[in-house]
Amino acid sequence: MKIAIIGATGHAGTLLTKEALARGLAVTAIMRNAKKLTVDVPFIEKDLYDLTAEDLQGFDIIIDAFRAPTGKEDMHETSLAHLIGLLQNTDTRLLVVGGSSSLFIDDNGTRMIDESPADAPYYPTAYHMYKAFEELKNSSHLRWTYLSPAAYFNPNGPRSGEYRFTGEQLGFNSAGQSEISMADFAVAMLDIAQKDLYENQHVGVVGI
Repeated sequence: MKIAIIGATGHAGTLLTKEALARGLAVTAIMRNAKKLTVDVPFIEKDLYDLTAEDLQGFDIIIDAFRAPTGKEDMHETSLAHLIGLLQNTDTRLLVVGGSSSLFIDDNGTRMIDESPADAPYYPTAYHMYKAFEELKNSSHLRWTYLSPAAYFNPNGPRSGEYRFTGEQLGFNSAGQSEISMADFAVAMLDIAQKDLYENQHVGVVGI
């Protein structure tokens, strides 16, 4: 299986790259600055917006771990729209490191974004990630999966190798906390890739 990871030098991208390598998968890193790579893998040094369909040919899986910078949160929408355009009508599958704002928090159709204060510091990211998810969900002729982490996406949590998929609902662990480490998220994402799970679906994941 040939996998390309966009944003491979970011926090989530780095853990996804390490997890894929540990599984013996053929990994190509895609990033703007290859000097930030900490592992020896093939790479494409390009801005996401400069990627072409030719760049992504030959990969079975593209994992989008792009993170928009503060003040430019709308890039979550435009970057995903660019990737959708490149991968439509191909066999390559797009797996997206999503946000929790798209998850339902009750049985009445209320999503996290609906209860998020508009003046909260995280709101621009949450809002634009949700809008990007909507565009992905409504796309056609595309193989995709949008994986949403629990409310607390812990960048420094350990890799336990254990997690639970929660459908489109916000999940909670055995301690009643909505949390998953980025390391365990990477395990879940690579399991989705290798086991061909949740195609054309939105799914949440939480730690045990």
